[in-house]
Amino acid sequence: MLLTKLDKAVIQFDRALQTLVPKVAKAARPSPALQHPEAPLEPTEQRHAIGLMRINHTGEVCAQALYAGQATTAKLEMVRAEMEHAADEEVDHLVWCEERLYELGSRPSVLNPLFYGASFCIGAGAGMISDKLSLGFVAATEDQVCLHLDKHMAALPEQDQRSRAILEQMHIDEAKHKQMALDSGGYEFPQPVMRVMTLVSKVMTHSTYRI
Repeated sequence: MLLTKLDKAVIQFDRALQTLVPKVAKAARPSPALQHPEAPLEPTEQRHAIGLMRINHTGEVCAQALYAGQATTAKLEMVRAEMEHAADEEVDHLVWCEERLYELGSRPSVLNPLFYGASFCIGAGAGMISDKLSLGFVAATEDQVCLHLDKHMAALPEQDQRSRAILEQMHIDEAKHKQMALDSGGYEFPQPVMRVMTLVSKVMTHSTYRI
């Protein structure tokens, strides 16, 4: 069935609401955190775990928006379908991180609507230019996410196995999404571009750690 522009707009508005409104999105897979009991954390350790999981939650908000924007403007149906499939898997990550934040006694970042809007525009812009660039942007973004996840797994309090289990599964999925994008013909960005993306990502991580 062919979708009209209005149909697509309604679908994307619904995805945005599910992403930004707390406790609305539903995960298809159970949280990996359920495999581990809750462990006591010192106040400083709890605040640090909260900050890291808030960053990861906002990263998933950005991923949802990025994929949504790219799916909206993708030229090839195959690329659009792959973007939507990846976005569906990212919903699990979004829900897992949100649930963990509430378990730790906190909440998602209040800056999420801002980051969603910016990421949607970036994704849609890349898709308008070409599917090759759009897929390349996915690969580069997922590469940055994997680097963040590695750092966060090392920085989490040792006893916080619930948060660590979530990040480990996210890392597996993100690496798969990166390879999917490259295998589908994504452009491999040069190192100078990757360094710029790293600097931009620091704006998000530094701001959402506390807010």
